[in-house]
Amino acid sequence: MSTFGMQQVNSPGLNSRNLFQLRDVYRIYGEEPVAVHALDGVSLDIHAGDFMAIIGPSGSGKSTLLGLLGCLDLPTRGSIKVDDTEITDLEDSERSKMRGNSIGFVFQQFHLIPHLTALGNVSTALLYRDLTKPEIHERSLNALNMVGLAERFDHRPIEMSGGEQQRVAIARALVTDPLMILADEPTGALDTKTAKIVLDIFKNLQNENRAIVLVTHDLEIAEQMDRVVSMRDGKIIADDLRSERTDSLEDRFWETGKGGKLE
Repeated sequence: MSTFGMQQVNSPGLNSRNLFQLRDVYRIYGEEPVAVHALDGVSLDIHAGDFMAIIGPSGSGKSTLLGLLGCLDLPTRGSIKVDDTEITDLEDSERSKMRGNSIGFVFQQFHLIPHLTALGNVSTALLYRDLTKPEIHERSLNALNMVGLAERFDHRPIEMSGGEQQRVAIARALVTDPLMILADEPTGALDTKTAKIVLDIFKNLQNENRAIVLVTHDLEIAEQMDRVVSMRDGKIIADDLRSERTDSLEDRFWETGKGGKLE
């Protein structure tokens, strides 16, 4: 169900496992009276099987929420649980381990290591796992196969197109078998045709055991997601399923003007 101007915790299914839980989360920068409330009392559940987008104009709190979901930052106050573990109670080293085990990151600019092959780049995500070299090789090759790049395993980034580099980045996020793949503007540096290919890969990676979360300015991308969380001024203004949506996302953010991207 869609909601506007109020907080909602969306529960798409009673039997779905709750992977990430945020309750009354604030992220405040600076001191009053000039403090910036980047997040202002956000509550959100992310379930296994979720295929969702987080959208909103610049300054809405998307990037701040991204950092908290990725266990890269801590809230000023509020609760964040990853698979029932309260991350605000963890030491830095414990939180880093949680991040490595539970979250796969995909970024707009790929962040591949230039001198490594596709296989080598994917393997970096497994360096601190208790795995043998043959096991790392097999898992990394399987991840490349899942994004359709097994035959390009020995190519370096400079030998690949932008779309292929992004697919390597997705394989690197996938190889650890995370609870959530968290993608920050994953199609932002790609042309329309390649962006569609990358989005189709995300769709194919969707399963009942993990969540896929895309943070995006692109409303056309967001319209294709099963669930969309809309933000403005540090708050969630809507959290709805595509099957229940009664308005277009562009209409929801009508003040951005014509076009499919939020500024």
